[in-house]
Amino acid sequence: KNLILASSDMVAIDAVSAKLMGFDPMSLEFIRLGHERGLGVGDPRDIEVVGLDISNINFGFTKDEDTFASWGQKKIYWGPLHFMEKPLLRSPIVPWSYAASNIYYNLFWYPMIGRGRVSAAEKTEWGELFQSE
Repeated sequence: KNLILASSDMVAIDAVSAKLMGFDPMSLEFIRLGHERGLGVGDPRDIEVVGLDISNINFGFTKDEDTFASWGQKKIYWGPLHFMEKPLLRSPIVPWSYAASNIYYNLFWYPMIGRGRVSAAEKTEWGELFQSE
C-alpha cells in the first residue's frame, strides 16, 4: 500500500497496521493482551501517528481466510484431530508436514493463486523498484 511504518512500540505498530487493514486492533487477542499487560499501546486512539492521517484509511482486509496449511494446523491443535497431535507433529514422521506443505504451495497454491499475486505486485511502484535492483 506504499506505506512505511516505524515505531519503538511493537504493540502500537501492530495496532496501527491492524487499523489500516480494517480491523479493530483491540479485538485481536495478541494486541489486546499486549496492551492489557503493559507491553505497549494497542488502542489506536491513544497512539500518536506522525505523518499521514490514518483515521479514514481501511484497506478492507479480512481475517477469515485460512490457507490449507493453517486450516489443517487448527484441526490438529484445537479441532477433531487433536488426538493425533503427538504422532503427527512430535514424532519421527514430522517430515510429512514439510512434504504436504511443499506439495500444496508448489503444485497448487503458487500456480493457481500466487503467480497472479506476484505478477500484480511486480507492476506496483515497489515491485518495479525491487525488479530494478
